[in-house]
Amino acid sequence: MKDDVPLPEVNIGMIGHVDHGKTTLVAALSGVWTDRHSEELKRGISIRLGYADTTFRKCPKCEPPKAFTVEKVCPIHGVETEILRTVSFVDSPGHETLMATMLSGAALMDGAVLVIAANEKCPRPQTKEHLMALEIIGVDRIVIAQNKIDIVSKERVLENYKEIKEFVKGTIAENAPIIPISAQQKVNIDALIEAIEETIPTPERDLDAPPLMHIARSFDVNKPGTPPEKLIGGVVGGSLSRGRLKVGDEITIRPGIKDEKRGTWEELHSEVVGIMASGKSVDEATPGGLIGVATRLDPYLTKSDALVGNVLGYEKSLPDVLTEFTMDVQLLERVVGTEEELRVEKIKMNEPLMLSVGTAITLGVVTSARDDVVEVKLKRPVCAEKGWRVAISRRVGSRWRLIGAGTIK
Repeated sequence: MKDDVPLPEVNIGMIGHVDHGKTTLVAALSGVWTDRHSEELKRGISIRLGYADTTFRKCPKCEPPKAFTVEKVCPIHGVETEILRTVSFVDSPGHETLMATMLSGAALMDGAVLVIAANEKCPRPQTKEHLMALEIIGVDRIVIAQNKIDIVSKERVLENYKEIKEFVKGTIAENAPIIPISAQQKVNIDALIEAIEETIPTPERDLDAPPLMHIARSFDVNKPGTPPEKLIGGVVGGSLSRGRLKVGDEITIRPGIKDEKRGTWEELHSEVVGIMASGKSVDEATPGGLIGVATRLDPYLTKSDALVGNVLGYEKSLPDVLTEFTMDVQLLERVVGTEEELRVEKIKMNEPLMLSVGTAITLGVVTSARDDVVEVKLKRPVCAEKGWRVAISRRVGSRWRLIGAGTIK
C-alpha cells in the first residue's frame, strides 16, 4: 500500500477544560500523543501548541457512521478505505494561564472540537472561557465531543447533555452537534469523524495572494557542540493564512528582533531553504496544517520560541509594524474564567491590557477610550493590518482575564 497521504488542508482546534480528555482524543484520532516531549522533539514543532495530523477515511462497504475511520483497512470488511482528507489538530492547553496561548493558537484554527467531560457539571470555567475565545476570534464551525461516557451512568450522560444544551444556548455553538464519546475506549469516534466532516469544511483559500504566515514556534535544531560549518539555519513553525510559500523564496519576518542598544526593532530577511509539513519535506506549502520553515537565519535568533508572534511573508506585501493602533471594541458582559461572576467595567485611560493579535501577545496601554473605540500604545510592536481581530484581556486579581475583542481600524 503506497503512503501517498495528502497534506493537511484544515486546522481544527481541540479545546475545553483541563483534564476533560483533549489530548487523549487527539491520540485516539491520530495515534499521536501531543503531550509527549520526546515525541515532540522528534516531530520538532509542538511543545506550546501541541498538534497532530490525521487522515480521515471511509470504508466503501460500511454504512455511516461506521464507515468513518482513520484506519487504512476496514476492520470489518478487510478492504482498503478511501481517503477523505487530512486534518491538523491544534491541541490547546486547557489551563487558564495558558489562555493567551489558546488565543494565539486560535489564530490558526478553521474550526474546533469542544471537549466536555460528562463526569463533571457543565460548564466548567475554562469551557466557558474557551467558547468565548472562539466567539471572539470568530471560529464558528464547532463540534462538541461529550467525553468520558464510559465512566458515568446513562442518566448522568443525559443530564449532562441537557447541561451542555443549556450552556451553548445563544452562543455560536448553539447548533453544534453533540457527539457522546469515550476517547479512552475509542467509542463513537466514527460518529465524531462524520460530524467533523459535515460541520467543519475546508475553507476556501486565497492561493494567489502573497504568502502570510503567523509564527507560532521557532527553534534551533542544532545539537550543542555542532561545528560551525555544519550548523543548520533557524527554523520557524506556524500556519499559512493565505498564499503559497516555496523553497527558494526570499522572505521577511516582522517586526523581527529588538536592537537592545537602540531600542528599535529590526526586521529579518532570509531565504526558505526547506519546508516540513506532516513530517515530510515538501517544495511548497499552502494554508492548512502547521509547517516548519528552515531558513538561513542564525539559529541563535530562532531558539526557544524567540520569534513567536512574528509574521513571515514577502517584504513588499507584509503588513506594517504597528507601535500603536485604534480598535473598535466589543466587551463581554462578564469576565471569563473567574469562579464568581464579575461584570466587565469599561476600558479606562492609562489602563494596561494584554492584547493577542495573530500569534503575537503584547501589552498595550490605553491612550484614549471613547465608548467602543480604544487607542493603545504597545510595549512591543506587532505586524498587523486593518480588520485583524484582537483578543483583549485585563488584569483581574493575579491573572489576565479575557474581557472582549477588538478589530483594528
